[in-house]
Amino acid sequence: MAVVPNMPKSWRVETKPHKFCPGCGHGLVLKALGEAIDELEIQERVVFGCDIGCSLLSWDFFNCDSVQTHHGRTTPVVTGVKRARPDRICIAYMGDGGGYAIGAQHLVNSAARNERITAILVNNCNYGMTGGQMAPTTLPGMKTQTSPYGRDTETMGYPTQGPEMVAAIAREGAYVARGTVANVRRLKRYIKSALQNQIDGKGFSFVEALSGCPTNWSTNAQKTWEFIEKEMPQYFKVGEIKTPGKKEE
Repeated sequence: MAVVPNMPKSWRVETKPHKFCPGCGHGLVLKALGEAIDELEIQERVVFGCDIGCSLLSWDFFNCDSVQTHHGRTTPVVTGVKRARPDRICIAYMGDGGGYAIGAQHLVNSAARNERITAILVNNCNYGMTGGQMAPTTLPGMKTQTSPYGRDTETMGYPTQGPEMVAAIAREGAYVARGTVANVRRLKRYIKSALQNQIDGKGFSFVEALSGCPTNWSTNAQKTWEFIEKEMPQYFKVGEIKTPGKKEE
C-alpha cells in the first residue's frame, strides 16, 4: 500500500519516508490505516481525502485516489464523493482542528445524516502545523502558544470529547471508537472495523486516534510517550464507544 510498483526513484525519495516531524504520531496512524486497507483488499476502491494542517502531508502517502481539501472541509468533500460514487470506500483524514474547530459542523451533520463514510481524526492536543496553538482538545493546564499559562477551564472550557459527541448524535448503524498510537494493533482493529462498517453500508464511521506532537510539546521520547499513555487517556477514554447492533446503556 505504501509503495507504488516500479515508481520512479525520484518520486520514491520524495514521498518516502513521510514528511512528518520525528516522533509525530501521524505516521503510525497512517500505517494502521494502510494495513487495514490491505487486509480488507479494498485499495482499488478507496478515495482518500485529507485536510489542511499536518494531515495534508498524507496526500501522497498511499497508492490510491486522493484529494486534498480546504481546511475543515474534508468531511463534506468525501461525503460528496460517496454520494456520487456509492461503490467507493471514502475516507476523510483530519486533525483535531479540522474536525472539532473549523470543521465541527460538517462532522456533526455527517454523523446526524448517517453518511456512509469513514472519518479518522488525529488528536494531538494542539494545532501542530501553525506552531502549537491551543486546540479544542488541549488538556486543562496544558501550555500552548496561545495558552502560555496553561488552559484555564474557567475561561477556555474543557477539552472536546469528540467521539462521545459523535456517538450521541449518530444514528443506529454508526461505528465510533477512540484508539491511540501507543497501541497500534488496537488502533488498526478500530480503523478496520470502521472501514468494514462502511463496506457493509451500515452507517457513519468515526475513529479518533490519540497522538503525540513532540515538536510543539517540547518533549523528548520518554516525556512524549508518558503524555500519550498517562495524561491523555485521563480525559480521552480509549475504546469502542458505539457499535452497530449494540444497545446504548
